Amino acid sequence: MMERVKTTALIILVVLSLIQSYFLAYSFPNLGARVKVEQEYVLTETMGQKQRVEHVIFPEDIVLHAGGNRHTLLYPNTVTFNEITKRFEEVEFSGFLRHTADSYDWAKASTEGIGAELRFGTGVPVSLLQKVYNLDGDFLFLGDTIERIWVMKRPNQDTVETFFFSSDGKTVYESVREVFTLQDVQQFAGYGSYMPSYQLWRGSIYLPETPVETIESSFGYTAYSPEQMQRNLFFDPEKTRNLEDWNGSQIYTDGKRGLQLGSGGTWMVYTDPVAPLDSPNDLGENMLAGLQFVNQHGGWDGRHRYVVPADPADGRIILFQQYYDRYPVLGTEDFEYGHIRLIVQQGVVSEFERSLLTRGERSGRTTERWLPGSGSVIEELERYPRLREVVAVFPAQQVTPTDEGELHFAPVWAVRLSDGTEHKLMDALPAGTVLEQPLKKLPKLQFNKTGSSGVEGSGTDGGTGLRGNGSGGDSVIPLLPETGSSAGTPAEDGTN
Repeated sequence: MMERVKTTALIILVVLSLIQSYFLAYSFPNLGARVKVEQEYVLTETMGQKQRVEHVIFPEDIVLHAGGNRHTLLYPNTVTFNEITKRFEEVEFSGFLRHTADSYDWAKASTEGIGAELRFGTGVPVSLLQKVYNLDGDFLFLGDTIERIWVMKRPNQDTVETFFFSSDGKTVYESVREVFTLQDVQQFAGYGSYMPSYQLWRGSIYLPETPVETIESSFGYTAYSPEQMQRNLFFDPEKTRNLEDWNGSQIYTDGKRGLQLGSGGTWMVYTDPVAPLDSPNDLGENMLAGLQFVNQHGGWDGRHRYVVPADPADGRIILFQQYYDRYPVLGTEDFEYGHIRLIVQQGVVSEFERSLLTRGERSGRTTERWLPGSGSVIEELERYPRLREVVAVFPAQQVTPTDEGELHFAPVWAVRLSDGTEHKLMDALPAGTVLEQPLKKLPKLQFNKTGSSGVEGSGTDGGTGLRGNGSGGDSVIPLLPETGSSAGTPAEDGTN
């Protein structure tokens, strides 16, 4: 009996030994280095608005090509801009073919063809564009960064083509699935009929031929206190020490993290050092981590657009540009304002800077201002000391604090340089300026039944200045809208 018990026990021990050997051989312990991200456990109070990823990804502008070397620019937060972007969001792009950038004559297509060109500045990763647009392609396309989406009808062709331009400047993807019709493209081109015409300058910069109407405003504001940000960013605010930098800036630190206040206490820079890792950063994942971090630490003051920096530093720098009205917001050399910047590594935020001010109610009346047309802008550009570095020219709202405790928003022409920095180029015309000739807003452009150029009736442009230039390309013609048409009126874009 005893021998049987011993035998049974021995068998059980052998079986257990075999099971243990199996797990040791075929299961691997997690020996990878793990970074303890303590910032995930900070309990934060609700501060500011929250945003979703689709709210911060939208084009910097839209170029409408109407044929005959006629162009119009649309800016965010306008009726027509929203209509076109919504149309792009409703369709599905797939079946991409890859071309080299020099496969087509893009200059001729923009001059003589018709269509709409969505421009994303320095580009947006496809993985993030997929949060807004229906995109399906191979791993090369899905891993790329796109700076432009251009739907067009080229001269002497009846087909509609859609191209995605890589930010590397060498690759163009063509969506072979036809998602837009000829009528769609004609409608896009016709949207710009009642808006200022733009001329192409130096390859990719579009400038208005006539002054552009905009507004000047002032707002009250509220400010986050240093104590609020300490509670929001540090585990134990009671253990933080207050120091003063050599230039008078206030610094709060708990020995590891730091919070520095600049611009007179209205701008903060938070640092939380993270050990560098050898594995590459995913720009899309880092952007999502940065977005969530802002949601938890101060929120958003109005609308922002995600911007890929000129030098993204291997996907670590995440930048959000603030907007007011239709245009991006700029600070000054002495007053930081208008953007949120983060450094993110493997989804962990190591640096975070932003304004502590939140725009409040508008104070007083808005003032009508006019930004100068292309003639004055080009003259100013020719005098600009860093002209060779200019890659974009755009309207902006420059913000300065006033002695009355307000934020003053003034329209300006601004430039973006090749290093990604943005600077004021010139001010708007003085308030109260009366233009020599009133700017006439035109009726909506329509195509005739054949899609060819010409004007119904007399064959002229009726004084609108929209006659074709004889280049032989496609063009649109101005016709009065049908009675009872629900199409947007000129006033719609001017008030948004």
